[in-house]
Amino acid sequence: MVIRLAESLEVPLRERNVLLLSAGYAPAYPRTDWADPAMAPVRTAVEQILRGHEPYPAIVVDRDGDLVAANDAFAVITEGVAPELLVPPVSVPRVFLDPRGVAPRIGNFAAWAWHVLDALRAQTARTPNARTDELIAELTAVVPERPTGPDHLGFAVPLQLDSARGRLTLITTLTQFATAVDVTVAELRLEAFLPADAATESLLRIP
Repeated sequence: MVIRLAESLEVPLRERNVLLLSAGYAPAYPRTDWADPAMAPVRTAVEQILRGHEPYPAIVVDRDGDLVAANDAFAVITEGVAPELLVPPVSVPRVFLDPRGVAPRIGNFAAWAWHVLDALRAQTARTPNARTDELIAELTAVVPERPTGPDHLGFAVPLQLDSARGRLTLITTLTQFATAVDVTVAELRLEAFLPADAATESLLRIP
């Protein structure tokens, strides 16, 4: 009954285990380490997906926003980032919003920063996480005040990024393993950075 109720309420697998323990039952959902041999098929699938997005940047992060994997094209985003921010575990929100990271190259930094922070707040509201709360507090202190209104038109907040190739305008998509029954796999999120215009597509296709 606990599992059925949790399924109906779309409770994340990690929290379902907590509910089961509270009800006096053993956890039902395993949490396998990413490096475990049993995860080899998942790692292979992730690598194929990441390669399939090239020449567009794409990454996979865990529930804390830490980088799990990235394709080679992600280097166009991390160029010039302080080396200490790229030492594992790499916090992707910190890489984007920290002044030593991508932040100085983001043309619409205020709008993008609050897009990231709002997403983090929505995530921790669904699945409370003290580490995410600490990250939100840290990054809120280093970003500009929230814009009074949108500085863009369209269906998504673009990432306007200055790069060695020129100004890139990117939109992002998020993908998850919707049918996962392992906590680690269920918490993975693939984020792809796709060109928002023909100019960006051409720049990303430069060898």
